[in-house]
Amino acid sequence: MRQRAVTVHSIRFTERYSGLHSVLQGKRLIAFDLDGTLIDSVPDLAAAVAHALKALDLRQPSEAEVRDWVGNGAPVLVERALTWALQTPPTPALQQRGYDTFMDYYGAAPHALTTLYPGVQQALQGLHQQGMTLVLITNKPERFIEPLLQHFELLDYFALWVGGDSLAEKKPHPLPLLHAAHMCQIPAAECVMVGDSRHDIAAGKAAGFTTVALPYGYNHGEPIEESHPDLVLSSLTELLTTTSQTTKAIE
Repeated sequence: MRQRAVTVHSIRFTERYSGLHSVLQGKRLIAFDLDGTLIDSVPDLAAAVAHALKALDLRQPSEAEVRDWVGNGAPVLVERALTWALQTPPTPALQQRGYDTFMDYYGAAPHALTTLYPGVQQALQGLHQQGMTLVLITNKPERFIEPLLQHFELLDYFALWVGGDSLAEKKPHPLPLLHAAHMCQIPAAECVMVGDSRHDIAAGKAAGFTTVALPYGYNHGEPIEESHPDLVLSSLTELLTTTSQTTKAIE
């Protein structure tokens, strides 16, 4: 029997970004946090913490426990892990040993288990196409930022990035945000800070930025609404307005 070829027309809905959320009206720069905002890095951080504690013959925490410790930079993360394992703050010597072991392990593969949050790629691409200046302000050590951005193909979206050890202060201090605004020659009143933790919101408010929060990241178990950001969004794509288009695809 000869089979007749059949053309099937299916309907697809695609979204085209046509503009910006009203919170971005009059704004030219958006500063993004990294961990808990753009990427879920806890699986890799938890593996590095477990490795460091095991090397010191200490008990290892669960990934869920590490998730509540993230947000203030690598030294604080290691200190919290050691304090949890020892039930007392570590000595400076033990803190340094744990930190060095953590950094070596994490630095060897900082994105082995890390993933992008849904909508991040689309949002950054859309905001970039709309002419927004995008910068990255994180408490993560600077040496890890570029490899992560390259791995997730986000590098070209950002005008600059500031790590937790790039300047004399890190979030929640406003210095990293003010430094980025100064380097881009954009006043704070025309800038927005987007993050997932109280440190992001506190830094943004102190710098005079409009603050936008995301509820899905790392905020030590506290609802981000308690930090009183100017706006809470469920996804970064909500920073863009969309128009739905109906297109025909031939299969």
